[in-house]
This record gives sequence, structure tokens and C-alpha cells, in this order.
Amino acid sequence: MAPISIRAVLISESVDPRCRAILEENGIRVTEKTSMKKDELIAEIKDYDGLVVRSATKVTADVINAANNLKIIGRAGTGVDNVDVDAATKKGIIVMNTPSGNTISAAELTCALLMSLSRNVPQAAMSMKQGNWDRKKFMGAELFGKVLGIVGLGRIGKEVASRMQSFGMKTIGYDPITPPEVSASWGVEQMSLEQLWPQCDYITVHTPLMPSTVGLLNDETFAKCKKGVKVVNCARGGIIDEAALLRALESGQCGGAGLDVFVEEPPKDRSLVDHPNVISCPHLGASTKEAQARCGEDIALQIVDMVKGKKLVGAVNAQVLASTFSQESHQLIKLGEAVGAVLRSCRDCMESCTGYMTSAVLVGLLSQDSGCCLNFINVLNLAKDTGIMKTDLFIHARTLELVADGCSFKASGSVHGGIPVLLELSDSVYRQPVALTGNLLFFKASASPQLLSSVAGLLAAEGVQIQSFSAPADGTGDLWFCVGVSSLLRDLSALKPLVKDAAQLSI
Repeated sequence: MAPISIRAVLISESVDPRCRAILEENGIRVTEKTSMKKDELIAEIKDYDGLVVRSATKVTADVINAANNLKIIGRAGTGVDNVDVDAATKKGIIVMNTPSGNTISAAELTCALLMSLSRNVPQAAMSMKQGNWDRKKFMGAELFGKVLGIVGLGRIGKEVASRMQSFGMKTIGYDPITPPEVSASWGVEQMSLEQLWPQCDYITVHTPLMPSTVGLLNDETFAKCKKGVKVVNCARGGIIDEAALLRALESGQCGGAGLDVFVEEPPKDRSLVDHPNVISCPHLGASTKEAQARCGEDIALQIVDMVKGKKLVGAVNAQVLASTFSQESHQLIKLGEAVGAVLRSCRDCMESCTGYMTSAVLVGLLSQDSGCCLNFINVLNLAKDTGIMKTDLFIHARTLELVADGCSFKASGSVHGGIPVLLELSDSVYRQPVALTGNLLFFKASASPQLLSSVAGLLAAEGVQIQSFSAPADGTGDLWFCVGVSSLLRDLSALKPLVKDAAQLSI
């Protein structure tokens, strides 16, 4: 994949000044335009290679499709709910976030809500401001000895666990990704959700919002919890079913809720906000000076590191690229693309696979047929969208095998002096490595003393000069020969009288 060039970045929301400073120090032109409406953003975005947002800017498919030059969308924060990641991926645009920028701030707010729920701190403070002195009304409970269920044991869940353990809470949790032995090392016993619900005095959620987590806490799950369980959501609105939460609060099944996020923000339905047992905040999880400074600085540094080819951090839709930031991987990518192009010239089918070498091969395979700019971000999706899924692509070491409709094409290669070379094509092992550069003509024929002179005469008649010739070491049977030529033939059928098969390409 070619280096990613970012020359101009649009910042559409208020971020820490260090973000702009870091980008400009590294030669990137920065424009800040905040509070733009959708139409204004669509009109503006076409001039930029990068876009930096927080959570308010909605980067929809319409915005992405209007961004002809856009290469990266940087979210100064964790979630990317406000970005149409699928639309960005199809256009080959990297979507990047700052996964650790607001971890501490979100964890601390979660802990603050847990403590406020246990001692009714906001309600008591408001009562005092109203001139009251009502000690009995705000009787609380200790956190010591209570069970805290943490659903989602990533960075924030881990930090919440360590802090609440200092209050003497027992921490249990659930996470489909973090291994139980890892969470156990920081004091969290993992179990299934069915086991977790009935044990908890308090529950806090720290998962992304996705189909599997929408309404994770609902009527059915509340019914499985202890009566009076208290819940906190500083993650994403919708993880806790708001209507079910209100019913649980009214019935007493839920004893209180701390909410920093809502399905609709700001919420037009005030039923939860106005409930006496709910402590609510206007999405303050990342609203600390430290988190904003960290997120703004992190997103700028991540963009600069990517442009300089140092590393890739925080890419949510281009994980395959993270393995490509080394000189060896750059050479292997060139090899993959070149060998993929050779196979493409022999067989016009493929099947998707994973890994950066596979992505490189797919770029080579599909580059002539795609109507858009292919890269590692969009090639797997575009491969699926083509509908040509009747092929198997196998990669072992540096050997590629393409199987389609019962026919097999195999190629192996290497990198010599920074140049990709072909060592073998469908059982034809070449005497000398074939440099995969320039105009190449491959043809399949039986070896004979007259073959080269006959092909050379035909090419000369077509105005094409031979610049190199590569023959397999084994001279028996039908073999694949390679000829470096001054230009490609206008019509391969001219070779039909001499060869059984032919393909040509320019690399």
C-alpha cells in the first residue's frame, strides 16, 4: 500500500489547541470550523485529506461520499457511533479513535456515580440548597462488602474495578474478549451474564453500542437481579433499555440509576432525568481538561505517526494496516501486489481472505476491474461486493494458490534488492527470478528450439521488442514462459498459432 499523504485537515469541533499545533508542526495545514450544519460540512469536506471530530459531528454516508480526497477520519475520543464506519471503509478511508484518551476520566465519573448512588449525595446537596435539613430522608448504604458487576472489562472497566476494590467491593464481571485469567490478575472474577445478574448490588456497563449490546439490561434481565440493584451507564445510551429502567425504578426492582448517556441527547423525554432515584449528567464522561488535552494530542500524534510510516494506532476499520509499518512488510506488500497481478492476468476470480499479504494480493487481483481506488481498507469489502466468490485463495509462506472452477494457478515469489520477483508459476520453476516490473507477457507452450525465435518474429511484426526472456528450468511438458516487452500487444490472439495460453500485464 502506498504511503498515506495527509496535507490538509479539517477540525470540525472544539479540540485541545495541541491538536492543531502538532499537526502544523509536521507540515499539515489545519482549518478549524466548528458548529457546521450537515450541508455546510458536505460543501467544505471536499478540500481535505483528514477530518478530526469529537462526538457532535455526524459523519454520515452523505458526508463521506462528498469527500473525494478524504483519507482519514480521526475521532478525538473512544466511540465512533457518530461515524458511518461502513461507508468510510467502502471508500478506503481510515477511521481512527483515541482508545485510551478518556479512560481515567470515564472511570472516575463512573466511580463518582456509584458513590453518589450509595449516599444520595446530589439529592442531599439540592435539599440543602432549598433550605432543608433532612438527615433521615437520605439514609444511604456502605459500598464495603457489596458486589459490583462490571459488564465490559476493557480499559475503563479495569480502572473502575481497581478503584472500587479500594472501597472493599467484590468485583465480578463479564467480557467476551478479555480472557478470564487476565481479568483475574486485577481482581475481577469472570462469569456468564446469567450468573452475574443475581449476585450484584451494583452494575456498571462499559461496552460499545452494537446490536448485541442494545438493551443489554431490559425487563427480563432486571427481573433476574437483586431487588433494589443500582445501575450506572457512562458508556453509551441504549445499552440499558430506558423504558425498562423506568419500569424497574417505579416497581423498586431497581433502587437507583446513575446515567451519563442517553439514547437521545439531550433527552426530550425527561421521565428518567426527573425521577428522584436517578442521578443524571449531560454526557460528562470525557469532560475533563486532562481527557480533552490527551484526546486532542493523541489523535494528532496518531495521524502524524501514520503519515511518517512509524506505526498505526487506534484504527477501527484498518487493523490489517497495523502490521505493514516496516521495511520488510513494504517489500512483501509489493511482492503480494505484483504476484496477485500475475495471477489476475491468468485467472479472473478470487475468494476473500485475511492478513496484509492477502490484502496486497487482492489489490493486485482486482486493480484492473475496480471502479475506485483500491487499498487495504476497502479491498476485502470490495472483493465481497464483486460477487466473484467462487475461488479459493491460499497463502503459505510466499506461495499463493488461486483455485477457480476446478482450475489451479500457483505462484511463488520473493524480494531481491527491494524488487518483487517471481520464482514459480503453476509448476514452472524459473532458472532465474523474474523481475515483476514493467510490461510482461506470459505464455504457455511446449518447449522447442524454434519457440523463442517464432515468438520474437511475431512480436516484431506487431512492433513489440523483447527486452528479457525467462524460461523454466524443466524443459518438458507445457510450461509458462515470461517475456519482458517494450509494450503490450494490442491483441493476444495473434499468439494463438504458437502458444496454448497467454496473458499480459504492466506492473
